[in-house]
Amino acid sequence: QDNMAFTGKYEVESDENYDDFMKKIGIPSDIIEKGRNFKIVSEVVQNGDEFTWSQHYPGGHSMSNKFTIGKEADLEAVGGKKFKATVKMEDGKIVADFPNYHHTAEISGGKLVEVSS
Repeated sequence: QDNMAFTGKYEVESDENYDDFMKKIGIPSDIIEKGRNFKIVSEVVQNGDEFTWSQHYPGGHSMSNKFTIGKEADLEAVGGKKFKATVKMEDGKIVADFPNYHHTAEISGGKLVEVSS
């Protein structure tokens, strides 16, 4: 896996179990409704083990996390909650434990596939 494999811009194409997940992490239902059809763009800049992972929302709002694989970082979750976590790389997947969910991301067929559970 080359050291820039994740670099790129990715638009959300599908959202499976969106409602259940948003409820699980405590997002209010009016926000869930608003966000349902948003075209969110994830922008990833990878330089070796260092990442800047940004999400651009309609209306100009962005959220960005910077982290280095294997080192504890200050991160921000969906909904704005700040927390510390160590992001790992396992079998080419980025793996992180957020406050109330487990997140993985990988590049598959040129697409960014993210799973939160």
